[in-house]
Amino acid sequence: MVESREEFLPLNKPSIGEAEIAAVTACLKSKWITTGPLCAQFEEQFTALTGARYALSVVSATAGMHLALLALGIGPGDEVITPSMTFASTVNMVARLGAKPVFADIRYDTLTIDAERIEALITPRTRAIIPVHFAGAPADMDRIGEIAARFGVTVIEDAAHAVGTRLRGTHAGGFGGIAIFSFHPLKNITTGEGGMITHNDDTLQNRLRILRFHGIERDAWKRYGKGGNPEYDISEPGYKYNLTDIQAALGIAQLGRLDEFNARRRALVNLYREGLAGVAGVELPGDPPYPHTHSHHLFVPKVCAMERGLFMERLSEYNIGYGLHFPPCHGLTYVTARFGVTSLPETERAAARIISLPLFPDMTDQDVGYVCAAVREILSRPGGA
Repeated sequence: MVESREEFLPLNKPSIGEAEIAAVTACLKSKWITTGPLCAQFEEQFTALTGARYALSVVSATAGMHLALLALGIGPGDEVITPSMTFASTVNMVARLGAKPVFADIRYDTLTIDAERIEALITPRTRAIIPVHFAGAPADMDRIGEIAARFGVTVIEDAAHAVGTRLRGTHAGGFGGIAIFSFHPLKNITTGEGGMITHNDDTLQNRLRILRFHGIERDAWKRYGKGGNPEYDISEPGYKYNLTDIQAALGIAQLGRLDEFNARRRALVNLYREGLAGVAGVELPGDPPYPHTHSHHLFVPKVCAMERGLFMERLSEYNIGYGLHFPPCHGLTYVTARFGVTSLPETERAAARIISLPLFPDMTDQDVGYVCAAVREILSRPGGA
């Protein structure tokens, strides 16, 4: 019998070391803490990572999605194709702008959008496709890009889980369209809160910059730094969506450790796969069938042998944290009320079974072994009793 541990094992937590502390301290000592040269450096490093021409830092991935949709002029009467198996922020932004989310079903094994279901959903009102690189597994961007190009539709990658994700050697955000990354504390790298928009379009970049900060084209450090011009004009009202240099300092230090973080995540996932291999009642996550690099943001198996609510209760008894990624968006109350009921068989089958288990770089091998032993013991009890 597995003895319950005394210390709670959370689903996730950020890995913050001396390099991050030193970088943030240096920023504080510099006395320039809002958007400035460190944000510019962070953006440059992100273009190098993704291969995109432009990167624009923002206060959150949600803000990034809002700006991208606004800049494309998406609004009432437009449709945006997206999977339902994603965080609600994307669908919220589509709905807030008056557009209609059109949900595509997923692959049950990988939980990524099924690219072969997209074309049938395209109408004359379709303006964008938003594939999700789920849990760090890349969506089939080659097929999605081909469909989008044929119909003249913009692709916006939801790359919130995808720092370090590659498809056939190309990093997320490097496929020629728009991509939105997240630096929430639970993501592979963090800025506390924050996000990044990557793309290749000169005109789009100018519009995004203006919308990001009140409609003012020049950042504060260019207006108030040495020799700056504090005058400004506003041709279009914008938002307050800019990242700070304090956050960028943290992000730069974290980005420098990305390979370390993701290698550790990969090793932990391999331990999970070994520890849960052949266990009756649990299905391990599937891998995309094309060449890829998985960033392993989440580890999301499916519980098939008992009611998931009871399984979560049992995990709590072992002092193990867990998550649900995600309650499907097509079942949210406001979505069904505003847009009607949608049937997505694979999404619904997966949604009833998924459970996210602890995964973060500071976990030990022993932590994974403990979770696997607990899962095996829980599923071995008749009816979970």
